[in-house]
Amino acid sequence: MKSDIQKAIRKGCIFIYPTDTIYGIGCDATNSLAVRRIRNLKRSKKPFSIIASKEWIRKNCVLGGHERFLRLLPGPYTLILKLKRVDAVSKEVNPNGKTIGVRIPKHPFTKEILKSKRPFITTSVNETGERFITSPGEIPERFKKAATIIDAGKLRGMPSKIYDLTGPRAKRIR
Repeated sequence: MKSDIQKAIRKGCIFIYPTDTIYGIGCDATNSLAVRRIRNLKRSKKPFSIIASKEWIRKNCVLGGHERFLRLLPGPYTLILKLKRVDAVSKEVNPNGKTIGVRIPKHPFTKEILKSKRPFITTSVNETGERFITSPGEIPERFKKAATIIDAGKLRGMPSKIYDLTGPRAKRIR
């Protein structure tokens, strides 16, 4: 039986939610309209990352000898990979390329997201270039009006570490 959260994800709802690092904002990454709404809220042209199961990652991404990095997930890591099929997510996720950042936060809410069986946008809930959010009270009002908030109180994290795995050698970006 699908939970209300899974149903809402499939309907295109936007969530502000806790991760193992900071608060994120996301939606079904295959829903172009919902992804565009997040892009407009953030005023961002940068690529978005997604939360996806390891099974989804193996099926839709090129690991190119970097399979061992999947052992870091779930955890505070984002892996940038080449997509096998650009239609695996909405073009709005990364309008400039054929890569995707993938992540599996180590947080109970992630389990609800993964049950939806949809790749799910995961980006910080702030305007691009602004400070990241660790408490629901810090969320800008215009974001609050556009999304359902999953309040887990104050988080003590920093943004995830990012590894670019699109080439023969892994490169740490952040």
